Amino acid sequence: MASRSTTSTDSGHWTAMQNKAFEKALAVYDSNTPGRWHNVARAVGGKTAEEVKRHYEMLVEDMKHIESGQVPYPNYRTSKGHGQVVLQGCTSISTDLDVYKHYSKTIASALCK
Repeated sequence: MASRSTTSTDSGHWTAMQNKAFEKALAVYDSNTPGRWHNVARAVGGKTAEEVKRHYEMLVEDMKHIESGQVPYPNYRTSKGHGQVVLQGCTSISTDLDVYKHYSKTIASALCK
């Protein structure tokens, strides 16, 4: 049996650092890069080429659902007098929106090539 250069201890769990490395690797290794998923896996660490490709495919599906309006916006409310946005049911609106914006641009760029 062939050994893998990158092994995964928990293929379903992605840390924040792995997701950030994944984002950066997608920007470096576009769809025309030979061995793209192996390169992305090496950059992420702890994931196989198959796992990063599946992570990407799930991300593309999520983006399609979001952009088609199938995913409702979170319930936002403004706190009195402070002008702060409070996100109910989520920990960080700015992080969530920043991630969405980044992934939206990354996916759009990858799909349009």
